[in-house]
Amino acid sequence: MNRRRFVLTAAGTLLTANVYAASRPRIAIIIDDLGYQLAAGRRALALPGPIAFAVLPETPHGRRLAMLANDAGREVLLHLPLQAANHEGPAEPGGITLDMTRGAFRTTFAAAMETVPFAVGVSSHRGSLLTRHPGHMAWLMQEIRAREDLFFIDSFTTHESVALQVAREEGVWAARRDVFLDHERTTDAVAREFERLKHKARRQGHAVAIGHPFPETLEVLEERLPRLGDQGFDLVTVGELIRDERNRI
Repeated sequence: MNRRRFVLTAAGTLLTANVYAASRPRIAIIIDDLGYQLAAGRRALALPGPIAFAVLPETPHGRRLAMLANDAGREVLLHLPLQAANHEGPAEPGGITLDMTRGAFRTTFAAAMETVPFAVGVSSHRGSLLTRHPGHMAWLMQEIRAREDLFFIDSFTTHESVALQVAREEGVWAARRDVFLDHERTTDAVAREFERLKHKARRQGHAVAIGHPFPETLEVLEERLPRLGDQGFDLVTVGELIRDERNRI
């Protein structure tokens, strides 16, 4: 059974959050990389349960999908491109790079936020280079903290990431991805990773998964999400999971 309690945020704002019995592991799922394909985005938005949707800035359908997600009562995240160690091709729109000045960093971040309405958090896109750098991560967390109730999700594309540590040092609510559902794009592989997600949630008490609007991923989630409750799991928003875990510390 759920109950409600007040939580004091890092910014000093009172929020209410559901508190779940400790015996039920909690799972939060984020669908990344929305904004380029409208049909795939719409299918993702139809997934059952409180899934979060991470929208890339300055994409053809990003603003529309963010608005549709908000209309449906779903969490919207800014999926902020951060420089990768190895990335071929042109720079991504709205991306943050290592050679930026503090002023350029601030301007780029603010512009990216403007293109994704209703964002309640920020997640990292790529970032295997930038998330290793404490200085740039401090800049990012300062921008997030300045917007009060935003939280941060480290997609954890490198084990050398310091993003979560810096977020905590800067007083930003944050979490790190536990499982990528579709690193391999087959339904068997996604189903296997979904089971690994459940195992991690049982062991840790909670787990965060990231997937993408691929047909294989959506097929598995459409089939398996409705069964989570009967299997003893609570599917929660990523923001709710972060708030509750912060309150437990």
